[in-house]
Amino acid sequence: MTLAENSYSKFALFRGMDVTWVLNQWVERQPDKTFVIWAPFDKAVRKWTYAELADDAKRFAAGLKARGVGLGDFVLMHLDNSPEFLIAWFGCAYLGAVPVTTNTRSAPENIQYFVEVMQPVCVITDPHYAEIVADACSDCIQMIVTGAIDKSAVTHSVEEFEQIFSHEALPPLAHDPDRNFAIQFTSGTTSKPKPTLWTHANALWGGKAMAMNLRLRREDITLVYMPLFHANAQITLLSTLWSGGTLVVHPKFSASRFWDTCALHGVTWVSMIPFSFKALKGRPVPEHKVRILLGLERLPDAEKEFGVQTLALWGMTETLASCIVTDADHPGPAGSMGRPSPLYELEVRKPDGALAGPGEQGRLYIRGVRGISLFKEYYQNPQKTEEAFDDSGALDTGDVVRIDENGWMYFLNRDKDMLRVGGENVAALEIETAINDTGLVLESAVVAQKHYMLGDVPAAFIRPNDAGNTLSKKELEQKIIDHCIVTLADFKVPKTVIFVEEFPRSTLDRIAKAKLRESLPSIDSD
Repeated sequence: MTLAENSYSKFALFRGMDVTWVLNQWVERQPDKTFVIWAPFDKAVRKWTYAELADDAKRFAAGLKARGVGLGDFVLMHLDNSPEFLIAWFGCAYLGAVPVTTNTRSAPENIQYFVEVMQPVCVITDPHYAEIVADACSDCIQMIVTGAIDKSAVTHSVEEFEQIFSHEALPPLAHDPDRNFAIQFTSGTTSKPKPTLWTHANALWGGKAMAMNLRLRREDITLVYMPLFHANAQITLLSTLWSGGTLVVHPKFSASRFWDTCALHGVTWVSMIPFSFKALKGRPVPEHKVRILLGLERLPDAEKEFGVQTLALWGMTETLASCIVTDADHPGPAGSMGRPSPLYELEVRKPDGALAGPGEQGRLYIRGVRGISLFKEYYQNPQKTEEAFDDSGALDTGDVVRIDENGWMYFLNRDKDMLRVGGENVAALEIETAINDTGLVLESAVVAQKHYMLGDVPAAFIRPNDAGNTLSKKELEQKIIDHCIVTLADFKVPKTVIFVEEFPRSTLDRIAKAKLRESLPSIDSD
């Protein structure tokens, strides 16, 4: 019997449980244990115990209820990392409302789209976003702001976050794992962002699975610098909640503060992004307790420099937990992202639909249980929900992976990041790796540039590091091209090299390659 067919898993795994049930359990068992440490860059550190965080969340929920927010209502949260985010997020869970967490780097037209799709009864935002959020909302939508604002600039009736708290009793809510829990919008690099709906069972699955993969215990402490509006940070939060650990929250990533914060608070694990590894390289590393840095691949060089173990994982908003993971005792070779998790069923399919085997690559498909190990749906978008799955019910991830001769798996590219150069399939990541290996580049991004003869040719966008900046652009370009000529097949060598000071970004600081592609003219002649 497969996981997808296992009705016991579907109906019994989290029966009588939800996110607040887990929080309440820890309030009973360890009320005075520190749950959240807010570590801002310009103010004093603040701490909440499990009991204090739960109490603040309940009082905030009671205040929302007094203002007409009820079971199943959507609350749009357009917030940067902050204690208010956590209080509102858990407060919605106690009330049975559904937080819709949106990317604070979104353009005004995106915010308008979020509001139109979700029809929230209430929005919560930071003062510096208040005006653009108000412009996207009708006057009937309640607006809560986490600090003082110039109310003359906003036509809405606005309340400050601290005014919402109430001591009125909050009626108990049945612990229903099938109830809607939260929505995150996908990054939308090739189409409009899709509202990905999680149930409480989804949230519990994500937290429990991550805690199991990392063998987390109550003694563990994690640092979160990734945006809390995103699934990655929310799963980190949920895994900390499941295991009864402690969460240290930074406003955003800071290379200069990273290791000092880890040392000060006894951090034991951190979920990372590739840029963060690069930004920390070469910086002093104090004595610390970090044992795990999570990323997209195993990085032995980082292990040696930072004195930690790097573990890799692969997952997405739609899968909640990691479907491919490395094991602490058997981490695998450099660059690997591990092996299939026993909690999911994976298929790697070649272009002809046949299953890929050792030494082959293909597109990744995932099988699980909708509403538990896979997202419930794209809210009010049955067409996109249906398109996410093939006829057999497997989730089409759109990612291309490689399986080596021993079964270890490697991420190659998003399918849309594969270039078709004169009939040859080329992974942008392979070219980016060659460019980065020059030691002259902080970041690189390779995209397809349209070519009149070859279809696509590689174009490389380069952000030089300090060493690269000692050279003229012409000298640096030539060194990059010469290195690629030596290390890559000729059709993989970039035809265009463009230098940038900053990259356009999407969620999690991923480089927005769609914008780079759009900026390139087609090559119409030699």
